[in-house]
Amino acid sequence: MNPFQRFQKTYLKKDYLFEGIFFLLVSLFGIHMVFLPSLAASEIIRAEDISDKKTLDLMIASMQNETRSFGLLPLAKTKEAKRSVEVIITAYSSTVDQTDDTPFITASNTTVRHGIIATNFLPFGTKVKFPELYGDELFIVEDRMNKRYTHRVDIWMQERSDAINFGIRKTKMEIFR
Repeated sequence: MNPFQRFQKTYLKKDYLFEGIFFLLVSLFGIHMVFLPSLAASEIIRAEDISDKKTLDLMIASMQNETRSFGLLPLAKTKEAKRSVEVIITAYSSTVDQTDDTPFITASNTTVRHGIIATNFLPFGTKVKFPELYGDELFIVEDRMNKRYTHRVDIWMQERSDAINFGIRKTKMEIFR
């Protein structure tokens, strides 16, 4: 597509008439180092096209973040655990005899993966660590256990043999929520 065809396609619409005239004037006078946002973006999104304020605020924050220099970016805070408890921890894998008839879907309707735990005494989405066993690795509560286990935690493992070898352990669990 030649430059004139691109101009026609982009600027001869009602919404971009002013930018089109400006582009023509700049082109005629030989000034080529002008920044036009609509030339830089492949698709223009206007504020009135966004349906909710939260999305618009996130887009604005994202654009502002792109213009900050590296030294001005905010640093993440180190979160301290809300509480620490002693728990009995076991492991499970995706087999029907250890779960229900959908062994790869958690109780929170996500797919099983590394870092998922099952427990009944914490809400879904709670983040925890087992520092004595896994150091700083984070686990997320996305599954439930049998109702008889009120204060036990089950870690999902891909292989059944790994879950069996894990056994039953007692360890400290840090809860971050």
